[in-house]
Amino acid sequence: MGRRRAGDGRLAARHRSLGGSRRDHADASLIARALEAGAPVLRPPAARGDEIENLALAQAEAELAAHELRCVELGPWRSVQAGPFSVTALPAADGLGDPQLSWLVDDGDHRVLHCGDTLFHGYWWRIALRLGPIDLAFLPINGPVVDFPHRRPASLLPAAMTPEQAAVAGELLRARAVAPMHYAGYDVEPHYRSAARAAERFGEAGAGRPFAVRQLQVGEETSVAW
Repeated sequence: MGRRRAGDGRLAARHRSLGGSRRDHADASLIARALEAGAPVLRPPAARGDEIENLALAQAEAELAAHELRCVELGPWRSVQAGPFSVTALPAADGLGDPQLSWLVDDGDHRVLHCGDTLFHGYWWRIALRLGPIDLAFLPINGPVVDFPHRRPASLLPAAMTPEQAAVAGELLRARAVAPMHYAGYDVEPHYRSAARAAERFGEAGAGRPFAVRQLQVGEETSVAW
C-alpha cells in the first residue's frame, strides 16, 4: 500500500465501504461524486424494524436509493476482491444499535483496519487471529455520550470507544501502529458530547503498549511499509 492519503487511490474510486448506515457514515451525494460509474458500495445488511427504531437511518437509506448507487451487502467475515485489494467486513458494535461493520483492506503484504465509531467489543482477538498481523488500525477515541429522542431512556455510557478503550483494543489486535480517529469533529449539546482531551488521553493510554501511535492531521499521509 505504501504511502496513501485518505480518500484517494484506485480503491476509493472503485469501491466504497460503509461502516454504518447513518448519514454521517453514508453521504450518498459525496459517494456518488467519488466513485467511478457502476462501482459498488459495500455496506452492512439493511436494518429491520419499524420507523422509530430506524429513524436515524431513514435519510441515508433514501439518498442511497435516490442516487441509484449499486449497494452490495456484506455480513461479518465476508470478503470481496477490489483490484489488488481484498476487503473484508468485520464485526463491530454500534452505540445506538444500528448496523455497523469494520473493514480490513489487504494488498497481500500490508493490512489496514478501519473501525468506524464502534464500541469496545470481544472480537478483537478473533480479528487478530484470523487476519493479523495488522499493520495499521484506525480506531475511534471520542467516547461520546448521546441523548437522542428516538433512543429513550438515554444512556450515560459512551456510544463509541473512549481513548483508554481504544488503546486496549489496539493491543488486543496486535496492531503494529494505531491511528486515533473520530474525535474533535463536533459536539451538539445536549445530544452529542464527546470525551474531553481525547487525543491527549489516547497518547497517555497508548504509552508503553506494543504499538506505535500515529496522531495524523486531516489530509496527512502515512506509510504502512515496514
